[in-house]
Amino acid sequence: MHLTEKDLARVDGRVTVLRAPDRPDVAAQSDPAVRDTVSAMLLDIEAGGLDAVRRYAEKLDGWTGGTDFTVDADAIEQRTADLPDDLKLALDTGAERTRRFAEMQRAHLTDFEDEVVPGVVCGQRYIPVGTVGAYLPAGRFPLLASAFMTIGVARAAGVGQVVSTTPPSHQGTAHPAVLYAARASGAERVHTIGGVQALAAMAFGLLDGDPADMVVGAGNAYVAEAKRQLFGRVGIDVLAGPSEVAVIADEQASPVMVAADLLAQAEHGPTSPACLVTTSLELGQAVQREIARQLEGLATRDIAGAAWRDWGSIYVVEDDEAAAQVMDLLAPEHLEILTEDPDWYLRRLTSYGSLFLGPWSTVAYADKGMSGTNHVLPTGRGARYTAGLSVTGYLKQVTYQRATREATRTQAEPVVTIADFEQMPGHRDSAQLRLDLIS
Repeated sequence: MHLTEKDLARVDGRVTVLRAPDRPDVAAQSDPAVRDTVSAMLLDIEAGGLDAVRRYAEKLDGWTGGTDFTVDADAIEQRTADLPDDLKLALDTGAERTRRFAEMQRAHLTDFEDEVVPGVVCGQRYIPVGTVGAYLPAGRFPLLASAFMTIGVARAAGVGQVVSTTPPSHQGTAHPAVLYAARASGAERVHTIGGVQALAAMAFGLLDGDPADMVVGAGNAYVAEAKRQLFGRVGIDVLAGPSEVAVIADEQASPVMVAADLLAQAEHGPTSPACLVTTSLELGQAVQREIARQLEGLATRDIAGAAWRDWGSIYVVEDDEAAAQVMDLLAPEHLEILTEDPDWYLRRLTSYGSLFLGPWSTVAYADKGMSGTNHVLPTGRGARYTAGLSVTGYLKQVTYQRATREATRTQAEPVVTIADFEQMPGHRDSAQLRLDLIS
């Protein structure tokens, strides 16, 4: 997530590169070995069913529970009983706020019908998909809010069946906090399966009987590649790479805050890009120093430090317009605005996954579900052409039409003309038949 020479040529005014990687961006899925491994696994699981899932679970996750992967409601209750009360309250809060915002979104998506021309009525309906498979990651970090964004939002959309899976990351079983977050989001049961085998089991209908219409949720490179290869057979949310953060800041911003917010996202992984674009050379230099200082005391400095060292960037631009141009080129997943007039950027910017306006809004709030917006977002400049996961992702926007006899000529006659020109007699006859009936 940094500027190329071609990008720099598209920005008005001079851009000073204080810091930038000397390598190209890494694609979300770029390793042929990962691609080939996932392809072989999907074919094997499709042919071998749950027995193949079990073999991969034993080999890759150390699973010892046979083919019974299910954690039902009673088991969830037992395994989550010892979680701290303040954590339970925080997870309940995040689940409720995420669900509330999704319900607000759904309320603004309305069915309608109207007359296009006299006698021709067209309409639109929003229909939820039937079955969603939600993958709840639990690798280096359990990422507890993932359940809010996938299970909870699917429920708000009206999805009838949500199948949930999570790796056996806690003493050979599902992480109790992940189970609690899943239940708080509306899950009745969770299956303890990880990785490619989890995506395959949901897509092929090996768990609760019905193949998923969609599979969603974050994961490692193998999970992302499985989603890519399954796309078409099932729907997916986004093909996301490493988590990204960018900040636009001016001279009034706090270097301490900017540095902290960049490092907060850099700790997602050693390849997570973090970028600052600023109109102040002094601020850019101060942020560099502050990041070095904060890394010394950061428990995750091995991760965040590697991400900043290899993928961090700082650009100094001449004015707000140039800053906006840079960010619309980078199209970051998360974008914070720490400037005197953040609303100017709200009106001006067009390409980002989610926008955080002002010093009292931070990506960390959305990451943990406290603001209510979804954190499943496009990376790798995907925000140029798509949005992240939301309630709309689980809804099919479908259309319908009806016409009266009196409206036949307004539609049939132009169709006959076009079909004759295209030499498609079947279309012509379909329209001409109706013209003949009213003659």
